[in-house]
Amino acid sequence: MDVFINRLLVAKVQDLFKSNQHGVADFDYEEKTGGKVYRPLADQMRPHSLQDIVGQPQLLGEEGVITKMLSSGGLGSLIFWGAPGTGKTTLALLLAQITDMHYEQISAIFSGVQDLRKIFDAATLRRETSGMATLLFVDEIHRFNKTQQDSFLPVMENGTIILIGATTENPSFELNAALLSRARVLTFQSLDEEALMTLLSRAETKLGKRELSEEAKQMLVRFADGDGRALFTLLEDLIRATDDDEIIDPDKIQSILDRRAPVYDKSADGHYNLISALHKSVRGSDPDAALYYFCRMLDAGEDPNYLARRFVRMASEDIGMADPNILTIAMNGAQSYQMLGSPEGELALAQVVVALATAPKSNAVYKAYKSAMRDAKKHGSLLPPMHILNAPTKLMKQEGYGEGYAYDHDAEGAFSGQNYFPEAIASPRPVYYDPVERGFERDIKKRLDYWSRLRRQKQVKGEGA
Repeated sequence: MDVFINRLLVAKVQDLFKSNQHGVADFDYEEKTGGKVYRPLADQMRPHSLQDIVGQPQLLGEEGVITKMLSSGGLGSLIFWGAPGTGKTTLALLLAQITDMHYEQISAIFSGVQDLRKIFDAATLRRETSGMATLLFVDEIHRFNKTQQDSFLPVMENGTIILIGATTENPSFELNAALLSRARVLTFQSLDEEALMTLLSRAETKLGKRELSEEAKQMLVRFADGDGRALFTLLEDLIRATDDDEIIDPDKIQSILDRRAPVYDKSADGHYNLISALHKSVRGSDPDAALYYFCRMLDAGEDPNYLARRFVRMASEDIGMADPNILTIAMNGAQSYQMLGSPEGELALAQVVVALATAPKSNAVYKAYKSAMRDAKKHGSLLPPMHILNAPTKLMKQEGYGEGYAYDHDAEGAFSGQNYFPEAIASPRPVYYDPVERGFERDIKKRLDYWSRLRRQKQVKGEGA
C-alpha cells in the first residue's frame, strides 16, 4: 500500500484548516461508566482544528512545512522537537485524524522492546491483510535507548509504520543517526506573548464571572514562559482558589501562585544553550549580555559553583596571558562565593563576569596547549636531551646524563639558548605559544622575539646545546 494520505486527505485538511470551532467542552468532568472523570483545563482547551494551533507559523502557515506536506498529499515520518506545551502532541493527534492510517500512541517512558514488538507485529499483519499503514505517535521518544530506536528502522523503511516522535531534547544528541536519516525533524517554537494571549482569551469562558485585569493577564503569560499547557494549569489553579465574582489582579495571583520556574533542565538544551550564550558573550567582550545570561541561569536555579568553575575555564581559554591576573580574579570570585554563599556570593561572581568580559582577549595559551598535546600524543615517549637530565648515580653520569648542561642564571642575560626538546623533534624547533598583540601578551611577544633572536645567534656561535 502507498503510505501517502488517500484521495480524501485534501478535503479533510481544508475542513480542519477552515474550522473555527475550538471543540472545547463546557464542563470540567465528563461522564464515564456512570461516574464523572476530571478533565484538566489544558485537555479541555486542546485545539480540534489545525487553524487553532497557535505560535507555529513555520509549520502551519501558508508556507509552513506541514501545510505543504498535506497539500501535496504526502506524510512521512517526523520528529517534533520543541519545549513543553508548544503543540507537539496536539498536532500529532490532528494529523492522525486526517489520514487513512491506523493510529497508535505510546510513551517511551512506559514502553519497552516488548511493547514495540507487539505494535510492529500488529502493524505488519494489518498491512498484509488490509493494506493499511500505521501512524505511530511516540511521546518522549528520546527516552528510548539505541537498541529500541534501531527497532523502528525495518518497519519505517518498508512503510509499515509512519513514525511521529515528540521530544523536548535535541535530536542530534538523543536520537541515533539511522533513525534521523529516515525522519524529518520539525522544530516547535516556544509560544510568544501573542500566542499565549490568544490561548488565554479562548479560556476566559472558564472564568465564570471572575475578571482578569490586563496586568494579571500579562503576569500569567510571563509565568507560563512560552508553555501553553502551563498557562492553562496556572489559570485552573486561579479558578480553584477564587470566588466566582472576584477580580483577579497581580497581587491576587502572587498570593495564590508560586512563581513558575523558567524552562530549564540542567542536563538538557536549556542549560547548554545558556552557558554557550554566556561564554560567547564573555569572549565577545560584551559585559551586558554576559550579565544577562548569568542572571538567566541563576534565576533558573543553576548551581553558582558550576558557573564559578566555568569562569575559571574562561579565564584560561579566552584571556590567558593577555591578563595574567584574570585567573586569580576568577579563583577569588569562586572562593568568595564559597565563603558568603547565596545570595550575597552571587555579586562576587557577577564581578568576575564583568572582569572576564572586559579583559583583553587571547586564546594563545589554549591553542598552544592543544598543539603541544597533539605532539605529545603523536611522538610518544621521546627521551629529553641528555644535557637536561639529572644524574643522581655514578652510572648515569658515565652514561652522559647532565653532561653539557648550562645553568641559565650563570649565562649572560640569564639565557643560555639551549635546546630543551627531544632530539627527534628539535629541528625545526616547534612553536606552540604565539602571543597576540593585545594586553600583557604584547609585552610577552616582545620578550619571546628577543629570546628567539638570541637563541639563533648563540646557535650560530655554537654556544647553544
